[in-house]
Amino acid sequence: MLFHEASPLSIISGSPNIMDLVKCHGAALLHGDRVWRLCITPTEPQIRDISSWLSEVHMDSTGLSTDSLVDAGYRGAASLGDKICGMAMAKIGPNDIVFWFRSHTAADIKWGSAKHNPSDQDDSRRMHPRLTFMAFLEVVKMKSMPWNDYEMDAICSLPLILRDRMNGDAKPTGAAGLDNLQIDDIKLDCLDKLHMVTSEMVHMVEATSPLILALDVNGLLNERNQNNAIKSAKDSFDANGLVSGWNLKLVELTGLIVEETVGRHILTLVEQSSLPVVQKMLYLALDGKEEKEVRFEMKTHSSRADDGPVILVANACSTNDSYGHVIGVCFVAQDMTVHKLAMDKFTRVDGDNKAIIHNPNPLIPPIFGADQFGWCSEWNAAMTKLTGFHRDEVMDKMIVGEVFDSSNGSCLLKNHESFVRLRVIISSALSGKQTDKATFGFYNRNGMDIECILSAYGKENTNAVIDGVFCYIQVHSQELQHALHVKQASEQTTLRKMKAFSYTRYAINNPLSGLLYSREALKSTGLNEEQMRHPNVADHCHHQLDKILADIDHDNITDELFCFELEMVEFVLQDVVQGAISQVVTACRDKDIGVLLNQSEGFTKEKVYGDGIRLQQILSDILFVSVKFSTVGGCVEISCNLTKNSIGKSFDLELRIKHKGLGVPGEILLGTCKDGIKDMSGEALSLVISRYFLKLMNGDIRYVRKASTSTFILTAELASSPAAIGQ
Repeated sequence: MLFHEASPLSIISGSPNIMDLVKCHGAALLHGDRVWRLCITPTEPQIRDISSWLSEVHMDSTGLSTDSLVDAGYRGAASLGDKICGMAMAKIGPNDIVFWFRSHTAADIKWGSAKHNPSDQDDSRRMHPRLTFMAFLEVVKMKSMPWNDYEMDAICSLPLILRDRMNGDAKPTGAAGLDNLQIDDIKLDCLDKLHMVTSEMVHMVEATSPLILALDVNGLLNERNQNNAIKSAKDSFDANGLVSGWNLKLVELTGLIVEETVGRHILTLVEQSSLPVVQKMLYLALDGKEEKEVRFEMKTHSSRADDGPVILVANACSTNDSYGHVIGVCFVAQDMTVHKLAMDKFTRVDGDNKAIIHNPNPLIPPIFGADQFGWCSEWNAAMTKLTGFHRDEVMDKMIVGEVFDSSNGSCLLKNHESFVRLRVIISSALSGKQTDKATFGFYNRNGMDIECILSAYGKENTNAVIDGVFCYIQVHSQELQHALHVKQASEQTTLRKMKAFSYTRYAINNPLSGLLYSREALKSTGLNEEQMRHPNVADHCHHQLDKILADIDHDNITDELFCFELEMVEFVLQDVVQGAISQVVTACRDKDIGVLLNQSEGFTKEKVYGDGIRLQQILSDILFVSVKFSTVGGCVEISCNLTKNSIGKSFDLELRIKHKGLGVPGEILLGTCKDGIKDMSGEALSLVISRYFLKLMNGDIRYVRKASTSTFILTAELASSPAAIGQ
């Protein structure tokens, strides 16, 4: 248009104008002392101020762009508001500048959830999808859409045409009044301008982001007529189609430098599969028919040889002389290699997903999906069968809040807790954290209770960025449903038993309190030393029972884990042994078994420090097991040995409990060699706990079996004084 218009100012007044060159919200031309403005632009004084700022900061720039004048450092950006945020400019001359302006990003983007409820608020961990976008608008309020490379190529090419047109406003009326010197000066000036424009054009071609490939046809069509044009081109093709231009972008992609390509035939540089396409494209260009968006592949060399062919999409441009004859062909191409690989990957992955989701095979589970904003994007046939809601009824609705909701959704959730759990699962999947086998339940269209397991995974786009989520539902089988009901019934039975046990544990304290009162009353009746021994033994047994009840009250006995602690108090070993023996007297009478106590010298009155009640519990449990597995009429022999160790700050205690008979069965003894409990009998569990206590006392338990007798050997370490407790 500019070559045919009388005035270059038609870029403002004509149609199309400079606003049609690139996408923008306004444009302006500063020409000399005047300013022309189109649509949304700064005021004339503001445009002049921007021009002054460019002269100060970017004096050498002939073209630049920014999506934020604030970030670019323009001092008056705040006064422009959000209507003028981005700017691109092209300098035609010292006082001639073309401007393009863009408003903030929010003017170009529409939010799919604009119908949000104003009362919705973000919590401290997760943002509501609709409110998230509102925050995004706030962040980008002073930014415009960025300027693309192809837009800047168009902007930078405009000065090449306009420069001479602007200078052509003051043409000489003729050469009649000029002398030869003036004419020579004009010619030199024209040549300088031509050289400048040509150099700038070559630089732009070499540095531009599109790939530019120029071919020399040597005036091939000068001698042919319209009827035999294609035939002449084919006959003379071998002598033409030689490379005459090869820009830096092609060097970067193919690995071939300019010197290696100029003079070579174009067909030697393309892949074999692309030869027919390139031949046809060149034939038509020689005939003046320019093809658009033709895809072909070029070979790679040197360091890029292992990368495979370069995939290009090109437009053919013919160059004509003053007679209309084609004197050159130029291919302007775009590199589509990365895009093609990404699309192949996306097509493959997305195709696999769609093949699975929409497969009618009954083995495919119910699947639904959501995009990055939470809108329903997938709903397969199995999901329709399970819920009763067709795909068309749920697509483009919010998964959480419209499709699934605890109040009025298509699939009614059981409670608000299920609603929150589903939101957390969807949000976690979008952030890259997959959820496997989470319990999930809802009511379908017919009001049927659906109990299932939900798994959620993030869906990646071509840039490996998660832009959606897939959710797979596993519906419980009838067998699993039955097992769940049995488990639920078992849990309820266990709960009832625990309540009954809790009451029993509470109620047993009352008779124990009565026994304690009776013993205290008996002690006050003036008993002698021998008579006082029996109430004292009862006191020790009472304390032992209190500890056992306290252990149960604090859930210290759990599968594979004990959480007991020891007390450190002064006690007499004889009291502990007598208290343990008293607990098996009745059992010994029933089997006519005698109990024989052998004590080392000084054992009777020795005072030590440790947990005497736990030691009494251990000894009573071992005695009970020994009595149970002794022969009728036999004997249980207890040997006690207490020795002070070499350091002198503690005692080493050894207790041997020997009984006659076949001995304790192996399945019960096996518990003494384990660290945990699994379905043990009472005797086995007592041995496991006894061993645990002895280990806390730096001791252990062993069992030695002989022909007719068997012996438990218990060891423990006790402190000799309060000062030795901490050591």
